[in-house]
Amino acid sequence: QFPEYDPDLLLQSNAGPCERDRFHMENLAFEKSKDDPPLYEETSFSGNGYGNGEHRSVRPSVVSAFGHDTLDRVPSIDFYRNPGTVSGHRAIRPSLQELHEVFQKNGDLDIPDTVDDGEGSDVLENDDIEAIVPPENSAGVVKFGWIKGVLVRCMLNIWGVMLFIRLSWVFGQAGVGLGIIIILLSCVVTTLTCLSMSAICTNGVVRGGGAYYLISRSLGPEFGGSIGLIFAFANAVAVAMYVVGFSETVVDLLKVNNAIMVDEVNDIRIIGCITVVLLLGISVAGMEWEAKAQIVLLVILLIAIVNVFVGTAIPATEDKKAKGFYSYQASIMSENFTPSFRDGETFFSVFAIFFPAATGILAGANISGDLKLCPASVNLMSVVIAGPSGGDSIGTLLAILITGLTYLASLSATVVRDATGNRNDTIAPGASCNFSIACDFGYDFSVCGTTKCQYGLMNNFQVRDYTTSGTFITAAHRESLILINVFKICLIHECLPIFILYKNNLPVWFQALCKDNIYKALHFFAKGHGKNNEPIRGYVLTFFIAVAFILIAELNVIAPIISNFFLASYALINFSCFHASYAKSPGWRPAYKYYNMWLSLFGAVLCCAVMFVINWWAALLTYAIEIFLYIYVTVKKPDVNWGSSTQAVTFVNAVNNTLTLSGVDEHVKNFRPQCIVLTGAPKTRPALLDLAHSFTKNYGLCLTCEVFVGPRVERQQEMSASMEQNQVWLNQQKRKAFYAAVASESFREGAESLLQASGLGRLRPNTLMLGFKRNWRSADTADVQEYVGVLHDAFDFEYGTVMLRLNQGLDISHILAAEEEMEKMLLEQQALEMEENGFQEGGKGFFKRARKPSQKVPHTSDVAKINQRLVEASSQFKKKQDKGTIDVWWLFDDGGLTLLLPYILTTRKKWKDCKLRIFIAGSVCFRMQSLLKKFRIKCNYISVIGDLHIRPTAENWRLFEDMIEPFRLHEGSKDTTQAEALRKEHPWKITDAELDHFDEKTNLQVRLNELLQESSRAAKLIIVSMPIARKGSVSDHLYMAWLEALTKNLPPTLLVRGNHKSVLTFYS
Repeated sequence: QFPEYDPDLLLQSNAGPCERDRFHMENLAFEKSKDDPPLYEETSFSGNGYGNGEHRSVRPSVVSAFGHDTLDRVPSIDFYRNPGTVSGHRAIRPSLQELHEVFQKNGDLDIPDTVDDGEGSDVLENDDIEAIVPPENSAGVVKFGWIKGVLVRCMLNIWGVMLFIRLSWVFGQAGVGLGIIIILLSCVVTTLTCLSMSAICTNGVVRGGGAYYLISRSLGPEFGGSIGLIFAFANAVAVAMYVVGFSETVVDLLKVNNAIMVDEVNDIRIIGCITVVLLLGISVAGMEWEAKAQIVLLVILLIAIVNVFVGTAIPATEDKKAKGFYSYQASIMSENFTPSFRDGETFFSVFAIFFPAATGILAGANISGDLKLCPASVNLMSVVIAGPSGGDSIGTLLAILITGLTYLASLSATVVRDATGNRNDTIAPGASCNFSIACDFGYDFSVCGTTKCQYGLMNNFQVRDYTTSGTFITAAHRESLILINVFKICLIHECLPIFILYKNNLPVWFQALCKDNIYKALHFFAKGHGKNNEPIRGYVLTFFIAVAFILIAELNVIAPIISNFFLASYALINFSCFHASYAKSPGWRPAYKYYNMWLSLFGAVLCCAVMFVINWWAALLTYAIEIFLYIYVTVKKPDVNWGSSTQAVTFVNAVNNTLTLSGVDEHVKNFRPQCIVLTGAPKTRPALLDLAHSFTKNYGLCLTCEVFVGPRVERQQEMSASMEQNQVWLNQQKRKAFYAAVASESFREGAESLLQASGLGRLRPNTLMLGFKRNWRSADTADVQEYVGVLHDAFDFEYGTVMLRLNQGLDISHILAAEEEMEKMLLEQQALEMEENGFQEGGKGFFKRARKPSQKVPHTSDVAKINQRLVEASSQFKKKQDKGTIDVWWLFDDGGLTLLLPYILTTRKKWKDCKLRIFIAGSVCFRMQSLLKKFRIKCNYISVIGDLHIRPTAENWRLFEDMIEPFRLHEGSKDTTQAEALRKEHPWKITDAELDHFDEKTNLQVRLNELLQESSRAAKLIIVSMPIARKGSVSDHLYMAWLEALTKNLPPTLLVRGNHKSVLTFYS
């Protein structure tokens, strides 16, 4: 039997020493034995990672549920929080180094101190909105549950201008049958979008940002940023639509009471502008008023809706009959069932005007940052109904159901399409009437066939006002009646949706878009104010956009614009859900299971199809804007990483394509150089990297590699730290290359590991590229042997080999180190001067201290001037090459790599002004011309070298002998015993026998250098076939002497040797 214990204790993840006694439990089922885990003693670290000798205590071990002391911690949610999270304290779990090495080294481990929250973590500090540090006065932040935050908010957004002043017109135009289809089609679109949105919302904690947050965190900043701006604009226009709807109603009241100020259109503009100014003032006041008044306002709105339906059941008065209202009649329903489109309207144009009535479904998601977090839930239902994770789904679906039923309960069975409003338009005794069903109720509205009437479903947008029961209209005086009508229209019909939309949709998540800094110009709007981080600047922006569209003063023009943008947003939300499901990323684990990826795809296609049917040119314009914004974000590459499904699909496609390539045999036509470049740290040999990048950019793979020489345990930490740093540097320099590193006891072993293990499937390097070892004469013998050994290994592994030599050298690491030191000194000097200046400003008058001249600190450019030639040489391949030649000395057939690499260079913009010149030996010129023609390689000049066999000049031969003199054994002048002893003592030295045996090959290298200086001294780049040293026959120093003699005193020179497998073909 195990003892009873408090499970909460096991969830404590970072207990301090003072809490250790609470954790002291012993597993009674654990039997002590001599094999028990040891009780570790607390130790201290020898350093904090900065080399200052400071010590700190190791994280205290705790007695775990396993019965022994351990640094390990039990799983806890605190370990998985983002740095700076607003939802709880982030704990730091023991590092793998602490667990692996601390006790192995007798208590000493040189690693950095425990990082604070947000420092040194595996999650970027600002990689999410959750990572934003909350304001200090966050105690008064208003948060909403799923009812107030989602259900109520969605209903208030959906009910509004369309319900009260356009629904009757929709049914008048489309009829009851098509009207129901319009409502159902809208509900299908919004329901599918809600299901997709619910899946995305429950796949992790959703912060402020609404639809933008959902799309950007799912599809990435490219889609999120583009649709974020579009949807922000749509919501701003929606404010204008609601304000115009309200203004229309007020103007109708003014018209009835002969109180028109200017004319109807301008009165709409005036009232609309005044209204939106009031909204701006209310919004700036804060969220507390809205949070408290929301339920009360919803109750009033519900009473108003009930009031309408009660009024339709009360027998109609003579005044209402003259306006076309006759209570519920089956004959009216029958007549209104079929469509009667007028004024050029069609099914989809009517749908476009109605659809904004269904677009309030994102009201809850749009304030996701203000919803309460879901507590620890004990069952699925509590997850579904609590917090933003599931509250969005049930709240939004319930809102769609309730409002959809309200829309379906239309007035089409109570009001005829046309009425005059004149009580005298009754049927005279004996007269005939067949204009409309109103004839059955004693009214003849046939005049409406030739003259536009003012009443009826088709003519009066305020039908619901004269179908109400009159509950709110109790005043006796005319003035009081006008005021109460205005209050009813403003408070109940339109102003609530206007305020909720203006307050929470656009500004809040537009602020989130600006905080992500995807569009630099919009970062101004990221700043918030007050304890709720109110987006005041966003309110002002919404105000100006709304005023611009209010000036249109035509609701039927504004509504289709909104429909177009909302449909585009819904299409992307559905596509986000499909894309995330299709990617099959392990991180896609939505708690909401009632969705289907193919249903989401159908929703996306449906939204796009409806967009084009409504207005094809507006749809094209919308997507053109979205594509432009997408390309802009793609080019700018914002520094964000949200783990989007786009990244997941890219990874899956890369793996699948790599596997597909692995199943296909290689073909010579598809050969491309895939280079493994021994640059060390990439920035230390820029010339080598730039030239390799010219070979592989858009053609093949480029791996920049570094070997950390030394004991692996000691170099491992340095290597790990350099991995991400060097890859980031490559990305910043726009080099399409990867960085790889190994820690090894020797340079050759490390290079051998890279040559054997680099790459994946067909994406494996086939060409080794390295720099010439300029200091081989002064270097240790072991270093020279390792360097030449790498070349031997490359030939053994059948790699093509490319060696670059610059007279000035390749390595600029000493310059970079000096510049870093200068910058450090400069910063220290600046800090010292600021401190002195601060002290001097404290004095007054004559008592001010005289400012001492600052000590002169060398500028970083001074270091570059000292090594100007090396710096210029290292950057020469970064810039465009002037007109010149690339001289190719193709002396040995190595499969064509010596010819392919210069051809690739001529296809690059930097080298396009350089022409190829080919130098060959032992061949007839026209044969080479024929071969190049078949290879389809353009060449301006071909030269046959006929005097290669001539011995070099005596001076050059003497210089060569002087060069190898320190490395010769001179055993020929010694007796046999002494010669044998010298060979054993210096086995690496060049023997006389070796020189005699390779005399002709040695002469060839010296003679080639003379010809190169004679013919190619003005070339931009020389490419020469590399000589091969046979293993076991040619000593390392003799081989290096060959390479030195061949390439000395020349322009940039590449020694190339293919693996003697064809890389060129003239067959199609």
